Amino acid sequence: MTTTSNTSNQAIENFMQQQNDLDMLRFITCGSVDDGKSTLIGRLLYEAKCIFDDQVASLKQESISYGTQGGDMDFALLVDGLAAEREQGITIDVAYRFFNTDKRKFIVADTPGHEQYTRNMVTGASNADLAVILIDARKGVIEQTKRHAFICSLLGIKQIVLAINKMDLVDYDEATFEQIHGDFLAFAQQLNFGTVTAIPMSALKGDNVIERSVDMTWFRGPTLMAMLETAPIPDLANNHGLRFPVQWVNRPHLDFRGFSGTIAAGSVAPGDEVRVLPSGATAKIDQIVLFDQQLDQAQCGQAVTLTLDKEIDASRGDMIVSAKDPCEVSDQFEVELVWMADDQGYLGRTYGMQIGTNWVNAQITEIKYKTNVNTMEQSPARTMELNDIVVAKLSLDKEVAYEAYQQCRQIGAFILVDKFSNATVGAGMINFALRRAANVHRQDLAVDKAARNKLNGHQGKVLWFTGLSGSGKSTIANAVEQKLHKQGIRTYILDGDNVRHGLNKDLGFSEADRIENIRRIAEVAQLMVDAGIVVLTAFISPFRAERDMARALFDEGEFLEIFVDTPLEVAEQRDVKGLYLKARKGEIPNFTGISSPYEAPLEAEYTLSTEDATPEQVATQLLQQLEF
Repeated sequence: MTTTSNTSNQAIENFMQQQNDLDMLRFITCGSVDDGKSTLIGRLLYEAKCIFDDQVASLKQESISYGTQGGDMDFALLVDGLAAEREQGITIDVAYRFFNTDKRKFIVADTPGHEQYTRNMVTGASNADLAVILIDARKGVIEQTKRHAFICSLLGIKQIVLAINKMDLVDYDEATFEQIHGDFLAFAQQLNFGTVTAIPMSALKGDNVIERSVDMTWFRGPTLMAMLETAPIPDLANNHGLRFPVQWVNRPHLDFRGFSGTIAAGSVAPGDEVRVLPSGATAKIDQIVLFDQQLDQAQCGQAVTLTLDKEIDASRGDMIVSAKDPCEVSDQFEVELVWMADDQGYLGRTYGMQIGTNWVNAQITEIKYKTNVNTMEQSPARTMELNDIVVAKLSLDKEVAYEAYQQCRQIGAFILVDKFSNATVGAGMINFALRRAANVHRQDLAVDKAARNKLNGHQGKVLWFTGLSGSGKSTIANAVEQKLHKQGIRTYILDGDNVRHGLNKDLGFSEADRIENIRRIAEVAQLMVDAGIVVLTAFISPFRAERDMARALFDEGEFLEIFVDTPLEVAEQRDVKGLYLKARKGEIPNFTGISSPYEAPLEAEYTLSTEDATPEQVATQLLQQLEF
């Protein structure tokens, strides 16, 4: 009995070790709606015997309720997990599934086909080693095929399996297969793929999925499973210098200080010399700690805590890298960007940027072009719509450690986040740092802001008046300036209309131009405050994001947001310039309050009402609260 038990235990241990030693391939399936992606994955799971008997029973029952195969097993239901997916027969979310064979382990991401869910496809493709692009043999290469192929290329996927599906519906015709294969290769010449392997199949019938098709004896290539089991797995992350983004500083007690995170690339061992970026400080690895163990080495993908042989400053967002093979730092980049939000993206707007464990503010300073995925034509743009793919320039508010995405995915990828909704609006890949970021440095000046403030006898500030057209911003700002001037305070008004006669005469009134208008004003105001001047700005400045961008340029206490809170109906009754009347007639597009939104401040330093007081009275009340 004991011998039998020992033999059984040994067999289990041998099996577990054998499974543990298998390598893992991450791949995605993508294609247009109803090309058979979910059905293909379901077939793989079923024929690889990776689902349990109760799941098979449940699948049979659900196939009757939700299936599209007349009561036969609908393999797509194994993957389509959302109720909306089952009811509509489409994939909406990214569905991840794990399975294995005797030769390899797999993680597959089933990505949606609808154009409106392209952002989900980007998510699924970001970590894939291989992409299976499905094509309906009846339809051939269509726009979504090209879009998904382009995104796969953009995200650095080199291995493509072209699964020409539903061959049973074209009578397993070889000529149809060859035509589609040729059309795709002609398009793919413009993309950066390594290999493209075309396989004719029927996911529903099982032809060339795991077993060879008896109806397509003319095809001599591999089955899909044979291809997946033998495809090489890139090992770029391990054959690389150490890249360790610091997630948090681990200080359980006074005698221990370590840096915790996950190794993004390379490996590390005690005694290795490392550099902390962006500061550039160097040290040697003292210990590699994993819970209560000390490791002799740690590899890419391991979550560990590193201790150093001396005290140096490092915090979340910093990067610990190999001193012999460091990456670089910069604050300006050319990037590839996929826009993932329903709301437009604008040139000049500031977003939160998550790169590795680092969170910074990033501004889109230029959109070089957007790409038409059908024709590969590159066209100029100032805004980004949902699913647009653009090449743009980003400017960050501080330097970050980086590598080009094609060299190291883990630290070359980033997301952009709307700072108000916290929604992810874009996913991007760094191409390279802009030369200007490395060559332009701030010049230290002998006469600084403090010296100018002392000479003037007061601190420089910006009084940022915001409100609807006709709210009284300019009138109040003018009254405030006169009173300050009488007190001997050096002032200057930047008025919306006046500035558009000079500095911003090239800008219109689209949302993109309004954003650029405020960006320029904020930069000018910063220079004036640095000179010790009290600057009064009278602009509608309708968007919170741009007002926050302006605020971020100034030191604490230098930026005072003043909301002239006048209801739309009151502002419209005043209408001294006749603008509201023209806007109501449709003669002025993008007019704030009528055809373009105004986002009222949430936490303005001062809120003024002009309904029951004259501008002179409001100005006097404001000055009583201001301190100079």
